[in-house]
Amino acid sequence: MLTNSHGNLTKIAKVIDQASFKTTPKPISTKIISDTPGRLRLRISQAHRHPKEIQRIANVLKAQSYINQVRTNISHGSIIINHDGQDTTLENVLTTLLDLGVTFADITEGNSEAAEDMKSTIVNLNKRFEQATSGEVDLRFLFPLGLSILAVRQVMVKGLQLEIIPWYVLAWYAFDSFIKLNSTSQLQVSSESYPNSV
Repeated sequence: MLTNSHGNLTKIAKVIDQASFKTTPKPISTKIISDTPGRLRLRISQAHRHPKEIQRIANVLKAQSYINQVRTNISHGSIIINHDGQDTTLENVLTTLLDLGVTFADITEGNSEAAEDMKSTIVNLNKRFEQATSGEVDLRFLFPLGLSILAVRQVMVKGLQLEIIPWYVLAWYAFDSFIKLNSTSQLQVSSESYPNSV
């Protein structure tokens, strides 16, 4: 299902219904992430995030007189199209995309859009921490450290409180730690390190 924020759903559906798919044999699955006056943001499905394919689409769009700017982010499959905002421009942009073989559908694969955006934000924040500390500290260290500090604080303020830990939490941690400490990769490493011990 197409999503947009300004009620152009009927216009978009009308353009898609009138489209002919004769130009490309393999459709490019795409989702409209946002549609605001003068700006359209698309997300290409994971299977079609090839630099040449996205660049081909961007080049054709840039050649249109009603389009001011086209920005792409290949790793996220994002194409942002800034256009003149006229009433017929959105229809022209969609027709151009459809002629290029772009189809519009719900392309959620695995993670939701919010999860992908959050993951991207955390990765970028982690890179900034690494750069700021010359690779000495990153979020993979700071986050567990912060939780450990909170745990120590809670013990100091409220004591151990072992009587309030539910049995299933202890059972889960026992099972999880057993699996992680005795995984097959761990056993393989130890047998390779000490070949005569087995």
